[in-house]
Amino acid sequence: MIYRAAKIMEAASAKGQPGRFQLEAAIQSVHASRMNTEKTDWRALSQLYAGLMVRHPTIGAAVARAAAVGEDAGPEAGLEMLDTIDSEATQGFQPAWATRAHLLARSGDRDGAAAAYAKAISLATDIPARRWLERQLVLLKTG
Repeated sequence: MIYRAAKIMEAASAKGQPGRFQLEAAIQSVHASRMNTEKTDWRALSQLYAGLMVRHPTIGAAVARAAAVGEDAGPEAGLEMLDTIDSEATQGFQPAWATRAHLLARSGDRDGAAAAYAKAISLATDIPARRWLERQLVLLKTG
């Protein structure tokens, strides 16, 4: 199915400028390819999210782009990008806090990461997501 989807995307891309759904499908394709390569192509993801921000900017795409940049270019670059997103929009957006926590932890700021994980946990409405965030906080404190 992954191979078939890649062929369909390739044919659609050959027809001109990719639209929102082509970009979203390409992002998913990069994630799916991890099954075969055991690696995530963070550079490709950051570029695809940049394209998505041009075509269909959303807070989710902006946060995901910052996360991808943080993995590709380093946590400081991701944090800088995260800081450019409207803080009013991110204040109650749990993925923004989870991303900030992850990037702060990678940069070595354990206190900042713990505070960001706590905020993300307080905003989590999905029980599995909340439990995952709680485990990350425990690992941060014990690791």
